[in-house]
Amino acid sequence: METAAALRKSRYAFLTLQNYSLIAVSNALEPLRMANRLVGRDVYEWVIVSSNGTPVSSSSGLSLTPTLAIDQAGAIDILFVCGGVNVHDAVSAPLLTQLRRFAERRVALGALCTGGYALARAGLLDHFRATIHWENLSALREEFPRVRISDQLFTIDRDRFTCSGGTAPLDLMLHLIQSKLGARISQRVSEQFIVERVRKDTDRQYVPLRAQIGPASRGLIRVAQLMEENIEKPLSLDKIAKATGMSRRQIERLFRRDLNCVPKRYYLEMRLKRARELLLQTAMPIMDITAACGFQSPPHFSKCYRSQFGYPPSAERKAQRRSAQDSPGARANA
Repeated sequence: METAAALRKSRYAFLTLQNYSLIAVSNALEPLRMANRLVGRDVYEWVIVSSNGTPVSSSSGLSLTPTLAIDQAGAIDILFVCGGVNVHDAVSAPLLTQLRRFAERRVALGALCTGGYALARAGLLDHFRATIHWENLSALREEFPRVRISDQLFTIDRDRFTCSGGTAPLDLMLHLIQSKLGARISQRVSEQFIVERVRKDTDRQYVPLRAQIGPASRGLIRVAQLMEENIEKPLSLDKIAKATGMSRRQIERLFRRDLNCVPKRYYLEMRLKRARELLLQTAMPIMDITAACGFQSPPHFSKCYRSQFGYPPSAERKAQRRSAQDSPGARANA
């Protein structure tokens, strides 16, 4: 039996800024369309808006029509600000005033890709947890110290819904669909788009090592690449040093300086991250994952996994399955 929340139509507005990311907007819209199709009626409605009603060019040069003026959006549940490249140039004083008016009306606010910058400029993310594309993480932390910046894929804090770019909006929308319609519908939507796993807000966006340490540390980047290429059979630090033409001492110093950790720890966390991806995105037996990620035995793997994530690999896999099976949406559609 469907709840009143599921029966009520949700209406979202997507405010496109100049040079917005088209892939981010598409990944937000398409799950809503698919949810309507799977449910058999319009439980979601959306509208594309711009500051003045003129269609805005995305970073690829394409634009979406029809586009309405933001003041003509009507009653909406969430206004998503859609950013992209050169977002600083796309944010104007009139736009900030419009965003503040929506906040005054208690409209929930969201952001895709770099759209969080506009909300932060308007002061609408102060004391909220928020996410933005990894290229803008450091700059946003510096410019807006009152915003609690996260490197998660997406962040929901009260009535603020922010996410990174690329495919991250798909994960955010799947989460919202699950909250409204249940895990089964969310899973079916993900299956339609060939998504193996619905990522959670606890998943972190991938931040390339170059972005963390800068292009100057080429030696460290080469070491990390070697580690990533040798997950199944981890290399010793001596072998890595020989392959890169560096000394153990040099490598250890670079890791301490740029990553604040020792090479052994970095390598272990890399392997555990790969193991978690295999655990949650495939049906591989834990024994096979143990071997694929270079661990000596299942007990050793389980001990390291628990130390890193707080629970053993078997418990996380069971929890994921239980979450899909026991949700209200799954029971209602069983």
